[in-house]
This record gives sequence, C-alpha cells and structure tokens, in this order.
Amino acid sequence: MPQHVPQQTHHRSYVAIGDSFTEGLDDLTPDGSPRGWADRVAEALADRRPGFGYANLAVRGKVLDQIVDEQLPVAEAMRPDLVTFCAGGNDIIGWSCDVDDLAARFDAALGRLVATGAEVLIFTGFDLRRMHPLIRRLRGRIACYNEDMRAAAERHGCRVVDLWAMDCLADPRAWGPDRLHLVPHAHERVAWRVLETLGEPAPDWRGPWPDAAGVPVRWTSRQADDLRWVAHHVMPFLGKRLRGTHTWDTYRAKRPELAPLRRASA
Repeated sequence: MPQHVPQQTHHRSYVAIGDSFTEGLDDLTPDGSPRGWADRVAEALADRRPGFGYANLAVRGKVLDQIVDEQLPVAEAMRPDLVTFCAGGNDIIGWSCDVDDLAARFDAALGRLVATGAEVLIFTGFDLRRMHPLIRRLRGRIACYNEDMRAAAERHGCRVVDLWAMDCLADPRAWGPDRLHLVPHAHERVAWRVLETLGEPAPDWRGPWPDAAGVPVRWTSRQADDLRWVAHHVMPFLGKRLRGTHTWDTYRAKRPELAPLRRASA
C-alpha cells in the first residue's frame, strides 16, 4: 500500500520547546554543546529558506508544568510558523504519575500553542520493549500517555511524530550510556522522521542500524554493562531525587532568541 505523504509546508521560523530530548543531549557539536534532532531539523529547513529563524528553549530535566510556565509564554510571544512541543517524559519517570491528569495539562498547553496560529508538532513516547526491566516498567505509562496525546492532537488539528513506531529507536544501540538519551545517529533518525512528517525531503529513517551485522554481545558483557549502568547512572539519579536536587538548576536555554540559524559543524 503506498504511504501517505504529508503536504509540504513553507515555514519561515521555528521554536522548539521541551526537555533534554529536544535540547539534544548526547548529540554534541565539536565544542561540546548539544545539537540534537531539533537543531538538525532547523538546519535542513534553513538550507532551503534563507533567513530562516530558529529558537530552542528546551532545558534538560524540565517537567511539563515548568515547560508550560517558562517556555510556552516565550514561544507564544515569538509567533513562529512552526512549534515542536514534547513534554511529560520527566513526569513519566517520576516516583508516581497520574497520566490522565498529565495529559489534561498537556492538552491545555497544546490548545494555547495552536491558538497562536503556528503549526504544532507533538511527539509520542518511545517503545521501551527491549530496554532493561527497570526502564521497561514505564512502558504502560508511556502507552497510555501516547493515546491521550493522540486524542489531543486530533482535537487541535496537530500532526504527531510517532516515535513509538520507530523500531530503530527500540534498539538498545540507539541509547547513550545513561539509557535515557539518544546517540547522535538516533537523533538524526528522529530529525528525518520530523522532516517526513512536515512533508519535507529527507532520508529514510526506516533503514537498518549502521552496525546491524555486528558481533552479538555476550551475556556476561551485558550483565557487566547493566551493573555499570546501575552504579554510574541509576544510583546517582535516585540520590538526586532523594536530596531534592534537580538537573535544571544550572542550565538555561541554548538558543533563547528567535534568530537566523548558523549551521552547526557536523
């Protein structure tokens, strides 16, 4: 069956709001700053549109209410043609989460963004079926939140970037050492998916992982890697939660102004 090809858009400005996923953690430029899928999308659009404006307000660690309070008013004031809105992931991984209440707050924020006249893209959560059991236990929450977000998108007339359906992101190799943030090639795949959703030319994100024919990892190596992950990432994360310290305390938006894009070095 032939695939549905979205009608191409002609945006001249783009604002990205969200958390570490949109900020671009684990996809770094040569100077060590985060690039990520949103920058990659902006670069592709800027190549085709001289003077294209871009702002990225995302900050790692932010929960939905913080994104709505701090980033959404700035995006509203900028009046861009295009907004990507991905939020709720840090709420999902919290000690407890009322998914229905989270989705209701997301829906209200989405209505505000749509009211600006911008085209708004939202994102489903990832399918964690092949991840470590500690992470995989969140899969039910994510699936419920996804369905609520799809319903919100239907109500507000938004396009949805379906990350759950991207089998390449279910591959453990798509994830960095902390298993919460994507590696550069995975960010690239997400960028291609976003461009496809916008009806823009893009490579096929469905292709096999670059080293898909590699040597299988031994069971003992996997177990040792799991132990390192627990020691170096899970325990420090839990310690911060117990102490009440937060990732976002020392970080600010990397592109707080809507301005012409200077292409990042690959």
